[in-house]
Amino acid sequence: MEPLEQGELRTAILALAEKADFDMKDIFVIDGSKRSSHSNAFFTGFGPSKRICLFDTLISQQSTDEIVAVLGHEIGHYKKGHIYIGMVLSFLETFLMLYLLSIFISNPDLAAAFYVSEPSAYFGLIAFGMLLTPIQTVLGVVGNIISRMNEYSADKYGAELTGKPKDLILSLKKLSKDNLSNLTPHPFSVFIGYSHPPVLMRVRALNDLESHDSTLV
Repeated sequence: MEPLEQGELRTAILALAEKADFDMKDIFVIDGSKRSSHSNAFFTGFGPSKRICLFDTLISQQSTDEIVAVLGHEIGHYKKGHIYIGMVLSFLETFLMLYLLSIFISNPDLAAAFYVSEPSAYFGLIAFGMLLTPIQTVLGVVGNIISRMNEYSADKYGAELTGKPKDLILSLKKLSKDNLSNLTPHPFSVFIGYSHPPVLMRVRALNDLESHDSTLV
């Protein structure tokens, strides 16, 4: 991981960050091309120590405006509080799991239902393990619904920040092609297992946003 060199892209990213009032320490390039052709961009850290990270594949495959559009989306996650929402939800999920585990370990009625004379930690762990998968499946579906809503929200923020939703649309299409994404997954599959909306749905939402907001070009 190396700092992004001076040039048009760095200047454009810094201008976007200033416009969004997004404090950061630096911009870095990751040599992702050594491992795969997948592209991505993200930021890490908190407060003024935040760092923007770009895959070198993203830089080679997309224009400056398209990369800026992607970063506008990522900044949207931060500005909308999605990072903190995710941390809180993760904490609540852990608390729920530990609470359920305590019930399974000490519940005499559950033990009696399985013809166990006395509840024990060993039986509680086995019984909890039997129901862990369906519990995690339900929690995963809820988490994915929230995540997809956050993606639409970040798309909207990024499009409004740059004023160019078409750049984000082009970027999403290229990312979908380069990352071999399924453009038309079954709706039930999306509901159960997708943390991000399918690209076609995101494109339609951005087109609707553009058609209803005359300030976006």
